[in-house]
Amino acid sequence: MDVKRTIDINCDLGEGMSNDADLMAFISSCNIACGGHFGTRETIRSTVQLAKLHGVKVGAHPSYPDKENFGRKSMSISSSELAASLHGQISDFLSVCKEEGVNPNHIKLHGALYNDCSTNESLAEVIRGVYEGLNLNIPMYAPPNSALSSKIENTISEAFIDRRYNENGTLVSRAQPNALIEDSTQAWNQLVRMYVDQEVVSSNGEVIPMSAETFCLHGDANNARDIAEFIGTKLDSSNISLDRNG
Repeated sequence: MDVKRTIDINCDLGEGMSNDADLMAFISSCNIACGGHFGTRETIRSTVQLAKLHGVKVGAHPSYPDKENFGRKSMSISSSELAASLHGQISDFLSVCKEEGVNPNHIKLHGALYNDCSTNESLAEVIRGVYEGLNLNIPMYAPPNSALSSKIENTISEAFIDRRYNENGTLVSRAQPNALIEDSTQAWNQLVRMYVDQEVVSSNGEVIPMSAETFCLHGDANNARDIAEFIGTKLDSSNISLDRNG
């Protein structure tokens, strides 16, 4: 008899989209916007409550303090200003979790900050300072073999279901027309290759290593629910279950 395998599929939620409740059925952890690129204590709370209802693990999703650009542009910001903003964002999330009786599961940076910390050692050092200053005992979702994962020991390596990769393992910029994977079958094929073979085909056709423990699907994509439902069906038929609370 085959042993049923588990997988962690995470999704960025609490970002003002209308499909959060729909996506909860197909994910096992979520990254909740906490004020940098989107969100208030009220939206954090409603998303935490929704996740609790579905048995989905919750994580903070802090960003550059840049609502105007949804956190998707690199910012010229002092280390102290960035650290103060991130500290406040994560603290708000942790406070809501405590009030709602939910254990925080992880932290995952958002957008440009996530990408910048893949290669920028000094920026990753700022993140390490915030992380250690909050005395957190929860892991951070981070790109494998990144500047961030080298600074913070307690990380869970992450790969993306619906994003294309450069040959150096970084994500193709959203400014490029081929950055997103919008076809459900292509998204599933990429997930399977990363989950089973620990590799991914880059945008130029090169096969590169991609070892990850959690896999992200973006909740703000136009067809996010369609992709999520398609993958959910494929997981069931492949004897793979979501790694949820409970």
